[in-house]
Amino acid sequence: MPPQKKAPYSPPVCNNPLLTSALSDHAERCIECKLCVKECGFLAKYGTPKQIALGYDPSSRQGQGLPFACSLCNLCETVCPAKIGLNPAGMFLEMRRESVSRGAGDFAEHGVILGYEQKGTSKRYSYYGLPAGCDAVFFPGCTLPGTRPDKVMALFDHLRKSVASLGIVLDCCGKPSHDLGRDNHFHAMFNEMKNFLTNNGVRQVLVACPSCYRVFKEYGGEIAVRSVYEHMAENGLPATPAVRAQVTVHDPCSTRYEDGIQQAVRKLAGEKSLHIEEMKHHGRKTMCCGEGGSAGFLVPDLAKDWGLRRKNEVRGKTILTYCAGCAGFLNPVTPTRHIVDLLFEPEKTMAGKVKVAKAPFTYLNRIRLKSRFKKKIKARVARERTFTGEKANKNSLLLICGKIFSAVLPWKR
Repeated sequence: MPPQKKAPYSPPVCNNPLLTSALSDHAERCIECKLCVKECGFLAKYGTPKQIALGYDPSSRQGQGLPFACSLCNLCETVCPAKIGLNPAGMFLEMRRESVSRGAGDFAEHGVILGYEQKGTSKRYSYYGLPAGCDAVFFPGCTLPGTRPDKVMALFDHLRKSVASLGIVLDCCGKPSHDLGRDNHFHAMFNEMKNFLTNNGVRQVLVACPSCYRVFKEYGGEIAVRSVYEHMAENGLPATPAVRAQVTVHDPCSTRYEDGIQQAVRKLAGEKSLHIEEMKHHGRKTMCCGEGGSAGFLVPDLAKDWGLRRKNEVRGKTILTYCAGCAGFLNPVTPTRHIVDLLFEPEKTMAGKVKVAKAPFTYLNRIRLKSRFKKKIKARVARERTFTGEKANKNSLLLICGKIFSAVLPWKR
């Protein structure tokens, strides 16, 4: 009797057509070579992309929760054979959006990161200062202003030497909401910010945060985005002493495919006389620090595993990175320094003596830094942000009181 043909895959009914396409792709084209599984604790725990796609049910509690355990770092996409070319992380992001569209993407554990984002976009913490003739702004992100406010001011002063009419924007790019699948809120907030900038003549954003870079590059439209590290590599770095030391560089996963930024950071480190010894996972094959995709709020064991993997690969060397989030997440595991600290306090940085603020003092630092910028910049246009996105934000309650979780999340067991 001839073998029966396997029935073609039929994806479940989804609200999101991009998810339907991604499910079909992974169910039909994944060859289960397991190269991504070997690199990723999430896939090692929950199965190959093919298995996950075939078993996905958007109406089930497991299907709605599982994608939030992925760090969205895209290492899986990088190691997928070129002839296959799948992007599992992209599929999991679409799964997150599907969960939110079904009203099932609210987890009490995310209240912390969503509250952090909400503060960053609020009137109290935001500030836009655009001087006359301003067509470029410095966008330091959320973490650097809180942990290193003096460095942010020093960096602004240094950038202004080559961009005389540089403005400042203290705001949040919205990546937490983006990564948590809160698409409507993200686009409402980001587009309002983008439209304000373009309507006031801003054509370029200089960012210090890799996540902000990724968001502006993908959604910024006519606004060009550039890393401050690329800018300094071409226009000169602060006049501080060189310090001879050996380091290794952790490339944030948000800039996995940004060769220009990666090389700029290494050039800056080299100009401070640092010798760089690369790890196996660097550049395009870098690994997540553990903070990516806010996965650690739901699966802290997987997030910690990324940090331990990095520690084992470092083998005692000091890490240099250019993401404040990565530095904060990795430093408790293995010595990690931020390049901004290196550029302004090289000796203290390599000795591990730079003071980095922690919450709740980070919030006070951001308010004080905002006050300093308001006094420093002779703004032609200035504002504090009052726009809050969707008029009816059903998730606002999530930021105040949590739900009962853990026991009702079977996919976490």
